[in-house]
Amino acid sequence: MRYALCFLILTPLLWACKEAPPAATFSSELDALFQSELEEYGPGGAVLVMKGDSMIFAKGYGLADLETGEKITPNTLFNTGSISKTFTAYGILKLRDAGALSLEDSLPKYFPDFDNPEIARKVKIKHLLAHTSGLPDLRKTEEDSVFYLTAKDRENWEPIKRAQALNFEPGERYEYSNPAFNGLALIIEQVSGRKWQDYVHQEIMLPAGMASSTITDGPHPQEGVAHAYEKVNGQYREYDYGEYPTFAAAGNGGVWSSVNELAKYELAIRQGAFLNEATIAESRTVYEPENRADSLPPFLGFSWFINEPTPPLNVRRVFHTGSQGGFRAFHLSIPEKEILYVALFNRPVEVEAFMEKGLKLMAKYGWLESGGR
Repeated sequence: MRYALCFLILTPLLWACKEAPPAATFSSELDALFQSELEEYGPGGAVLVMKGDSMIFAKGYGLADLETGEKITPNTLFNTGSISKTFTAYGILKLRDAGALSLEDSLPKYFPDFDNPEIARKVKIKHLLAHTSGLPDLRKTEEDSVFYLTAKDRENWEPIKRAQALNFEPGERYEYSNPAFNGLALIIEQVSGRKWQDYVHQEIMLPAGMASSTITDGPHPQEGVAHAYEKVNGQYREYDYGEYPTFAAAGNGGVWSSVNELAKYELAIRQGAFLNEATIAESRTVYEPENRADSLPPFLGFSWFINEPTPPLNVRRVFHTGSQGGFRAFHLSIPEKEILYVALFNRPVEVEAFMEKGLKLMAKYGWLESGGR
């Protein structure tokens, strides 16, 4: 009888468990999305979502190093690719605010050895910041890949100074430029009198609380960071420093950070920890040159990409993506809602798809509605 009674008591409890699965939440659905896309024992990524100053979601997927089996966590350092450009831009803006340079300065002030000084005089710092310089990318990275495996900012900028003509008049249209940010890094170095990596680390990263983040200056340590991979013939092979040309150039893609520290970066931006509110707003406001002649509407601030509110997502999005070697990344801010959605990967993924799916989840849970929290 005792066993029969236990069975009668347990049976309804078991049925209750079957009938009431855990309710889906934003975090559970986001977790399922990344679990479905990233392998447990292969390279993967780290993801973080923050609302206000509250961490809603932070998790790592896969391995940071396939040789050691080290797992990815929200504290794992990844190369952030072109998210680095936002740090370089803020270094320039900080020096501008200190009166050490002007965004109206033309290039010969810093690089008097341009082969064609006439075209150099047309290009100003503001054009470099907003990818509107018209300078052609003359680097022969495919023909001379061995040289570019270790070429730093100066070596990547040097061919640009040999330009004999511009692709268009500065300001007329947008054309993405990695070398422009190698040049900006060298301007920071000239004006500050310090290695530009040291300047950005001291003046931007440390005030933001980014104690573990760092910037490439040639080869990066083999330990303490994620390694990047690409899949070739069904097998992963390492694809970062030493395998990918221009990886040593840092002004355009040299920042290494974690999702946890990029959250600190975003909070520091919002709180004016290293720049004043007006300058932060300037950096995240669409730059519109007076002579713009592009068929596309402007969509870029000083390094940040900006999506104005459009249906069905009627919120303003400020973001940057990153792609270098096998690393991929995105840093997406929704200032109106104080939302940050950031992810770092050490294998190729479609970052735009992850961004879009995350935004759809936010919309599903009412985060993006007018007056929503």
